[in-house]
Amino acid sequence: MGLARALSKLGYCSRSQAQRLIRAGHVRVNGAVRRDPEAPVATGRDRIEVNGTLIRPAAKTYVMLNKPRGLVTTASDEKGRATVYSKLGDDLPWLAPVGRLDKASEGLLLLTNDSEWAARVLAPQSHLARTYHVQVSGLADDGLVGPLIKGVRLTNGDFLGASDARILRQGDRNTWLVIVLEEGKNRQIRRIFEGLGIEVLRLFRVAIGPLTLGELTKGAYRALTKEEKSAIDAAVRISAGNSGPKVDPSGTGGGKFPTTGRSGPPRGIKKD
Repeated sequence: MGLARALSKLGYCSRSQAQRLIRAGHVRVNGAVRRDPEAPVATGRDRIEVNGTLIRPAAKTYVMLNKPRGLVTTASDEKGRATVYSKLGDDLPWLAPVGRLDKASEGLLLLTNDSEWAARVLAPQSHLARTYHVQVSGLADDGLVGPLIKGVRLTNGDFLGASDARILRQGDRNTWLVIVLEEGKNRQIRRIFEGLGIEVLRLFRVAIGPLTLGELTKGAYRALTKEEKSAIDAAVRISAGNSGPKVDPSGTGGGKFPTTGRSGPPRGIKKD
């Protein structure tokens, strides 16, 4: 594999960071400086050093973070914005996000240095459910649920929809819904609501498959337990085989959704 990829696989840094280190002459392979990020290396055979420090494989690490609003999901941002890495401790090896949450979105974000595991979790054929609590402007009723699940044709031709949707609760001027996706396209939920002419006020991811955010406080992180990691692995296998039970879209592990008991206009939103 290429040198930059090897450093990423070893858990030292991201591939883009590795490319910069290599081009700047900070990386040696078997005692010789290498400036080509694509220079072939074998991690089990070649001695790779960064600034004189031998790089050894990091232990596989799996972390969940309760991402706050306002952070971008990237290692370094060209605009200088704060990133999710500002919330991670120095004791962790280099971790890559498993999927993304945009700057305005909050909630459950997985990070790992196990790229093969991340690829399985993100693979479209895994159909691993992602559950979100979404606050929208206006009072929604059951007439909104159908278009969310059936899908919306956007002006650019994309057809987007949710695999499940429910009304969770309402305030005086807004509504909280539960939205479940089994594939993650860029800004999918926001684009669906934009297509329906509805403003999204807040967006939280509360679950990925069987893994729920639980009581993890905003901005905090913790390692997955062995049981949580195993549950994700099992859910990926079951979902890929299309034989698993549908994930409870409340993100709470059980119970039923409250419904409004009302019918309404096709868009399902009543505004003042």
